[in-house]
Amino acid sequence: MRTRVVAHGRVQGVFYRDTCRREASANGVAGWVRNCPDGTVEAVFEGDADAVQRMVEWAREGPSYARVDRLDEYDEEPAGESAFRIKH
Repeated sequence: MRTRVVAHGRVQGVFYRDTCRREASANGVAGWVRNCPDGTVEAVFEGDADAVQRMVEWAREGPSYARVDRLDEYDEEPAGESAFRIKH
């Protein structure tokens, strides 16, 4: 399963990407996360359906300093991601 999410709110400069990477690794989820120029954070989670869903639920809250006002979700075809990384 593969899901792309876009988090809106106070999500940059609050360790969202690094915490996301650690959470994804702990859940065995592959993909990536990046800051977008419009102030959002975009992430792709790929792996077991339950693990991907846990990451989507995590993304709704983010780390303790974040404030997620809205989370957009898009289901996608799996692309064979094998690790989780921060894109720059």
